[in-house]
Amino acid sequence: MTFEYLPNLKDNKLVVLMILAVAAGCDWMPGKPDPAERWQPATEITDFSQLYERNCSGCHGADGRLGAARPLNDPLYLALVSATALREAIAKGVPGTSAPAFARKAGGNLTDKQIDVLVDGMRSRWGPAENLKKLPLPPYSLQDSIARGFGPGNAQRGSVVYQTYCAQCHGKDGSGGPKGGSVVAPAYLALVSDQALRTTVIVGRSDLGMPDWRANIPIRPMSPQEISDVVAWLASQRQAAPIASKSN
Repeated sequence: MTFEYLPNLKDNKLVVLMILAVAAGCDWMPGKPDPAERWQPATEITDFSQLYERNCSGCHGADGRLGAARPLNDPLYLALVSATALREAIAKGVPGTSAPAFARKAGGNLTDKQIDVLVDGMRSRWGPAENLKKLPLPPYSLQDSIARGFGPGNAQRGSVVYQTYCAQCHGKDGSGGPKGGSVVAPAYLALVSDQALRTTVIVGRSDLGMPDWRANIPIRPMSPQEISDVVAWLASQRQAAPIASKSN
């Protein structure tokens, strides 16, 4: 009996060892997907950059600036608004405006953890420097202002405040001027809440060159009462429509 038809055992062992070596090295082979690049369910994404790009950049700009909506990449804004208020605006949206609710419990697509990632990411990446943390800021909301002893906004006084601080850029009647667009256009006022107007008066639009409450007139910052009054005047220019006065 002969065994000439059997492969050489020595060669066979060599082939087996080569196969094992190749199999063990598959993790380093070209074309193998990186675990970080593998598909994830939308609810499991916890990377700030991905969440921001998918949910926020369309309105607030690719890097948090130069979007149609308020810049979020603004240290002064993030010094003014609390983490709680920012989280609420993301979760619940701003009723009556184009800002939607993102929390799943409110009909959106983000989990509570993902909203926390966005809030924490904005504040850690774009948040205020130490000098802004110590800056005395006006009250964020009208409610905060009243709680600190200031009166509610008055549109008649606000008209005077507007002429003093704002008309040089936005025109005497608010319809636009040499440095700024209209702040009384119906389409604009229909898209912003009273709080959004107040926030803009306080922190400006750093991405568009609009000054904050300290710099409209040199060495004469707006007082908390003047801020509330001019917001009341702006809101009074709104055409009759169901517009919310809270959030954002």
